[in-house]
Amino acid sequence: MKRQSTMALAALLYSGAALAHPGHAEGALAGLLHPLTGLDHVLAMLAVGLWGAQLGGRAQWLLPAGFVACLAAGGALGMAGYSLPLVEAGIVTSVLLLGMLIGFAVRLPVGAALAVVGVFALFHGFAHGSEMPAHDNGWLYAIGFIAASAALHGAGLWLGRGALAHGRWLRGSGAAISLAGMWLAVAG
Repeated sequence: MKRQSTMALAALLYSGAALAHPGHAEGALAGLLHPLTGLDHVLAMLAVGLWGAQLGGRAQWLLPAGFVACLAAGGALGMAGYSLPLVEAGIVTSVLLLGMLIGFAVRLPVGAALAVVGVFALFHGFAHGSEMPAHDNGWLYAIGFIAASAALHGAGLWLGRGALAHGRWLRGSGAAISLAGMWLAVAG
C-alpha cells in the first residue's frame, strides 16, 4: 500500500508537466489542469492538507475549506483584472512557510492557522484567475481550479493522517516542502 501511495503521489506531482503548454484544454478542464502544472501550487495545496492533519480536530476541514474560499475570492479578483502586488513572492512564501510550519510542528490556534492559509490562498487564487486564458468561460475555469485545489488538499489530508503515526515522516515532508520553496525562490 505504501508503494502504491508513493507512486500515486509521484504521478500527481508530475502529470501536469506534459500538458503545461496551450492547446490541451478549455473551460473546466483547463482550470482543473492548471493547478497541477506548477510545483509551487501543488506543494502549497498539499501542505495545507498536511498541516490540517497535523493540527487535527476542526483544522482538518477548516484549513482546506478556508483556503478554497479565499482561493475563490482571489481568483475572482484576478479574473476581474484587479492588481495584487507580490503575487509570485506570496506563492513562493506560502510553500516555504507552510513547509516550515509542518516541519517544526507549529501548533497555532485554528483561527490563526486559518488566517495564514487564507492570505496565501488569495495569492494562489489571484494567480489562477489572472492566468485564465481569454477564450475560456471564467466560471467553468474557476470550478476546475477550485476542484483541483480541493482534491490536492484532500490528498494532503490523506497523506498527513497516514503519517501521524510516523511523526518524523510528516515533519520530514514539511522540511522537504520548505526546501522546495527555497529552491523555487532561487530558481524563480
